[in-house]
Amino acid sequence: MSSTLFRTKKVEQSILDTEEPEHALKKSLSALDLTVFGVGVIIGTGIFVLTGKVAKENAGPAVSLAFVVAGVVCALAALCYAEFASTVPVAGSAYTFAYASLGELPAWIIGWDLVLEFALGTAVVAVGWSGYVRSLLDNAGWHLPDYLSGREGSSGFGFDILAAALVLVLTAILVIGVKLSARVTTVVVAIKVTVVMIVIIAGAFFIVGDNYTPFIPKVQAQEAGSSLNAPLVQLIFGYTPTNFGVMGIFTAASVVFFAFIGFDVVATAAEETKNPQRDMPRGIMGSLFICTALYVAVSIVVTGMQRYDRLSIDAPLADAFKATGHPWYAGVISFGAAVGLTTVCMILLLGQTRVFFAMSRDGLLPRFFSRVHPRFRTPHRPTILLGVIIAILAGFTSLSELAELVNIGTLFAFVVVAIGVVILRHTRPDLPRSFRTPLVPLVPIVSVLASLWLMLNLPAETWLRFAVWMVIGFGVYFLYGRSHSRLGRHGETTEAAVHPPRPNTQ
Repeated sequence: MSSTLFRTKKVEQSILDTEEPEHALKKSLSALDLTVFGVGVIIGTGIFVLTGKVAKENAGPAVSLAFVVAGVVCALAALCYAEFASTVPVAGSAYTFAYASLGELPAWIIGWDLVLEFALGTAVVAVGWSGYVRSLLDNAGWHLPDYLSGREGSSGFGFDILAAALVLVLTAILVIGVKLSARVTTVVVAIKVTVVMIVIIAGAFFIVGDNYTPFIPKVQAQEAGSSLNAPLVQLIFGYTPTNFGVMGIFTAASVVFFAFIGFDVVATAAEETKNPQRDMPRGIMGSLFICTALYVAVSIVVTGMQRYDRLSIDAPLADAFKATGHPWYAGVISFGAAVGLTTVCMILLLGQTRVFFAMSRDGLLPRFFSRVHPRFRTPHRPTILLGVIIAILAGFTSLSELAELVNIGTLFAFVVVAIGVVILRHTRPDLPRSFRTPLVPLVPIVSVLASLWLMLNLPAETWLRFAVWMVIGFGVYFLYGRSHSRLGRHGETTEAAVHPPRPNTQ
């Protein structure tokens, strides 16, 4: 039983599977395309909203340091992702990496986790995009009826038509081709980054030095909690996270981590990259570096424009400009936020369909979904199915209370990838690696510990919902996936899976 559940799929076999005509994806992406994808999915609500929230409630002007801490945690994981993505250039990201190193059951667990992360993330962002667009329409004097805005009308019916329409349009773009997706993303990202640069450059002229004092406000203890809304670290260890002070920066980092979610989506496009061994590390690390720099710059500017305890939680950038007597910037920022969330939605949807496609090709989900379009060479079946489901979710549900599931899912993937790098270095030292994570096993271990710490700062309720989703996943695997596994049916288990190598004691 154990050898069956933890059978690993050879890296060579994973790569051969990508060359089968009926399952082969079109290779059309460059390092620039991957970097644009990364910037497009990372820069979203985080840079427009979270800056004010964590500055006012957790870190004060030191929110810039919180972004640095969160960026470092992501960078540690990114180094591990870069090695895997260049060594195993196959669709599926952490799912594929886990299959090659940890075995089938761990791979299924992480794949099921990623399906939740990307699907829920897409729906949540679509609803947020709808809110920004409705705001712009209201300012122009165009008002949607309540029953088409996600709010219940007089009939008791409410459907967010804008959110659903966005998902369906992006689904069509992804079916036509990932290169078209890259071109659309390039244009949208250019607009979004331009708006962010306007905020940084224009805001710099309104900075008041006194607003940075004190840079790290005095410590304030958070209210103790015993309910499921309390952080798990508090319920287990009795530790109460603090606001402000040095530890407040780390508390803030667990919040602003939301702003970095998505860089791992770049790894899901490895199979559609022209030269993944060279371009995947560049795309992953490049996009993360660019976004971290922009986050730090924006947080420094906005806390310099307006004192941290007066910042708006809902729209800190726009309100900071209003406070300086330049309200017209608010419209520009709202436009940038709406444009930015468009690319976030598309790339999250792209990542989810590629994970679903990879799991289907391996037989863990129905193989019907692993056939690519004869003309566009894209996984059109899972793209259409998931696009319709997510459009319905986005139309009928706000999902705000479930948003933290996206965070815990991402951190869980980070842990699995970091562990997988160490294991694959031991079991397959012969594999050619164009990029190698430095200081193994130190960097992966630190990555695991940092991710676990941020996970422990999430509410216990989030852990409970995550556990329920995992239980459902186990049911699907044992009722369908295990018996239909392509690896199991073909008996392609590796020697390492059946007879694990002895540790090297020399």
